[in-house]
Amino acid sequence: MRVRAVFLVGFMAAGKTMVGQELARRLGWDFVDLDARIESRERQAIPEIFRDRGESGFRLAETSALRDLTESLDRNTVVALGGGTFVQPKNRELLQDWPSVFLDVPPDELWRRGLEDATKRPLRKDDPKEFAGQYGYRLPYYQQATVTVVTSGKDLATICAEIERTFQFWEGTEAAGSSQIPPDHS
Repeated sequence: MRVRAVFLVGFMAAGKTMVGQELARRLGWDFVDLDARIESRERQAIPEIFRDRGESGFRLAETSALRDLTESLDRNTVVALGGGTFVQPKNRELLQDWPSVFLDVPPDELWRRGLEDATKRPLRKDDPKEFAGQYGYRLPYYQQATVTVVTSGKDLATICAEIERTFQFWEGTEAAGSSQIPPDHS
């Protein structure tokens, strides 16, 4: 049987890790958080990597971790990407044969979530207008994902069910392991 994977894409605080963990649990799949994988590989927290190597050094580590992951998948896996991962052309190229889901959340909601989240995010802008500008810059890249799921006003179970329906996981189709994804009819 072919290994299947789905990659969750979106801005910081979009809920990629939370949705990814729940989706993996529901499907009986593995879950990988790319940021956690980078920290493990580099033996440094992401803010430390940014401090010591800058954003370009972090992006090199990120692409390397993503390449290794996509080349070594041997079990069905849900992967939560970092907020900037899908913006990088090399990373989108690595993911072109895998389905991706953009978790679409309005920027004002992301801003509120970010204020409540204790996670240190090196690229989080402290000004709401700068934050919205950063989101606006990244949005066209996120929209290149295979599928967009609007999450605002939906609970975790509803979001996961929508992703499952979209990729027809319950039928065990091969669509989830290729770029030939059925259209979203919801």
